[in-house]
Amino acid sequence: MRAPDLDALPAIPRDPGGPVFRAPWEAQAFAMAVMLHERGHFTWKEWAGRLAEEIAAARARGERDDGRRYYHYWLAALEKLVADKRIVLADELRERRDAWDAAARATPHGQPIVLGGHERAP
Repeated sequence: MRAPDLDALPAIPRDPGGPVFRAPWEAQAFAMAVMLHERGHFTWKEWAGRLAEEIAAARARGERDDGRRYYHYWLAALEKLVADKRIVLADELRERRDAWDAAARATPHGQPIVLGGHERAP
């Protein structure tokens, strides 16, 4: 399978070495999209189109983006795409997102987030 064309993605934060991430979850969301593409779940053109739609919807809502919200849009596009393609059922995705949100809110700053009694893998 061919490597994804990162130049096809709208406004991806990058430096001369490639994509840049402000937090570990951004790199993980990036890796999930690349892995799902590599496994044939969607084409890169399809992915880029979904991401562009998500960014356009945010702009239509009046959201201003200085680059800090890019991976929020990335994750929203990924969640919708995997649900639409039934890679993960929408209810399962919502339950997992809610569980992570609750665990994150209950975790003191600087401590590892614990989900279901198991520490998250690094």
